[in-house]
Amino acid sequence: MKVLVVGKGGREHALVRALAESPSQPQVFCFPGSDAIFSIAKPVPAKTLPQLIDWMVERKIDLCVAGEESYLVKDEGLANLCEKAGIPCWGPHKQSAQLEASKEFAKNFLLRHQIPTAMATVVDSLDEAVTAINGQYPTVLKFDGLAAGKGVAVCPDEASAQAFLQEVLVKQRFGEGRLLVEECLTGPEVSIFAAIIDDQYLIFTPARDYKRALDADLGPNTGGMGAVASRQLIDAALLETIKTTIVEPTVRGLIAEGLPYRGFLYFGLMLTPQGPKVIEYNCRFGDPECQAVMPLVSGDLAEFCLQGARGVLAPKLLKFSDGWSVAVILAAAGYPEITRNGDQITGLDDVAGARVYHAGTKLHKDGMWVTHGGRVLAVVATSTTRQAAAEMAHRQAEKIQFTGSQSRSDIGILNFD
Repeated sequence: MKVLVVGKGGREHALVRALAESPSQPQVFCFPGSDAIFSIAKPVPAKTLPQLIDWMVERKIDLCVAGEESYLVKDEGLANLCEKAGIPCWGPHKQSAQLEASKEFAKNFLLRHQIPTAMATVVDSLDEAVTAINGQYPTVLKFDGLAAGKGVAVCPDEASAQAFLQEVLVKQRFGEGRLLVEECLTGPEVSIFAAIIDDQYLIFTPARDYKRALDADLGPNTGGMGAVASRQLIDAALLETIKTTIVEPTVRGLIAEGLPYRGFLYFGLMLTPQGPKVIEYNCRFGDPECQAVMPLVSGDLAEFCLQGARGVLAPKLLKFSDGWSVAVILAAAGYPEITRNGDQITGLDDVAGARVYHAGTKLHKDGMWVTHGGRVLAVVATSTTRQAAAEMAHRQAEKIQFTGSQSRSDIGILNFD
């Protein structure tokens, strides 16, 4: 089997490794990939999406796996182009990927299908946003389009709201687009991942990520400073509620609206006093949750995704550990506001008893790894208990050093102890 993974970050490094470790022993390729990914997968000589499709046809690729969300909505859409070329794709069509690409689209979908979510107002201008907020804080502000995990702000006061509104609506930091002014929900968060194949689904191991940059959930929002994953994260009764009130209505809604879906769907949930509510959808695996979840998944992921892309749900191909996994992110100096690249990384060879996934690194010509992105590495440890997994992940992460390295010391600990 020949498998191509599309993406270049830590999530894709985790997916590539899991696919390569499948018993079916697939030959794995990656586009655009990274130096770390290319130690496992082979690179693709393509620069554009159309060139990639031509290359896959020429090389008779059996399966395309969408890792990075941007390709799902770029040009005609990765899955759409694959379908035209006769290549099975594990990832949704462009029209279905609007669940992530447009928060306005997602909110309207949720409301149409009576799926629990926060109420929101869509605005086009600074004045409309101020009117919609109406002095009610905290408030949640969401840029409508894709923003690499940085388009959402939880604003506790007017000053923070005005700063974000200036960035999004005046300076257009993320480009042109509307804004959602949303009710601020309270409660612990949980990430639910489902493999959706038409009208069927399989829920993977739940996870929880840590979005704030600093310990105790302080500092600015980031793409995620770490994650914890386990099937013990939520109890069976709560999972059943999530299935019946959120997952199943979503699947039915996709079918009812003619939105083709074969791939991973991420449900970002808030466990409010009124019950679980959807914060957002992502049309792929989360990052850094994927890095925490994948070490708990065994079996033949490559064959599972191939069968799924062909329309067959084959849950017996996978097994899920009952243990715990903790992922600690090491971020570059200045992240998330700015990113400094080129700092030498040491200690990678000293890590033992944990997995290291590369998110933002580059292999220098002298053979040394250097920083090349905001979130640089994820150090992931697993154990039968959360405490042991967290202790191991933090202890191994401390062995890796680079100038300006940032990490949180409470990943896998906060919200539990």
